[in-house]
Amino acid sequence: MSVIVAVRKDNRIVMAADTLTTFGDSEVMPQENARTPKVGRIGDSLIGGAGWAVYDDILNDFLATRPTPDLSSSRKIFTFFLDFWKALHEHYTFVNDQAAQAGSPFGDLDSTFLIANSGGIFTVASDLGVTPLNRYYAIGSGGEYAIGVLYTLYERTDDIAELASDAVKAAIAMNLQCGGAVDVLQLTT
Repeated sequence: MSVIVAVRKDNRIVMAADTLTTFGDSEVMPQENARTPKVGRIGDSLIGGAGWAVYDDILNDFLATRPTPDLSSSRKIFTFFLDFWKALHEHYTFVNDQAAQAGSPFGDLDSTFLIANSGGIFTVASDLGVTPLNRYYAIGSGGEYAIGVLYTLYERTDDIAELASDAVKAAIAMNLQCGGAVDVLQLTT
């Protein structure tokens, strides 16, 4: 699993993540042997995903054949993920159409995404629901620990890169599914 953190303050945006690589219950060691980047850029946005790592490959393949999407609002993100969902069924047929809960009327990506840009911070739930946020958020294993750090320190510091890194480090310390080094990406809007 992964922990992804996004922080937005003034005209700055930071996204941080752990770099742990696992295959089921096995962790790839040493860290120098397999360091998995979990945050990246799509145009003017930072994006990270928590869940199945194969979505990184699928998303990169999907984006390689299209113009860079505008992910600056909830509606535009939702539209992008609707197109992505359609492509999953048409071109990536090895992805199962499943529901997280038996009684759910919605399909399930079985992964969540975090997007940050000048329009805000947005979570994309496994059912494709998009939620906008203003200051910070974290997804993935250990996300609750990271959010605790963000909540406690957000008003106390202007160094949001250090804040995001500390939030990921807390998740690494408190959750067995997080680990490795911390990657940090920054945007100025």
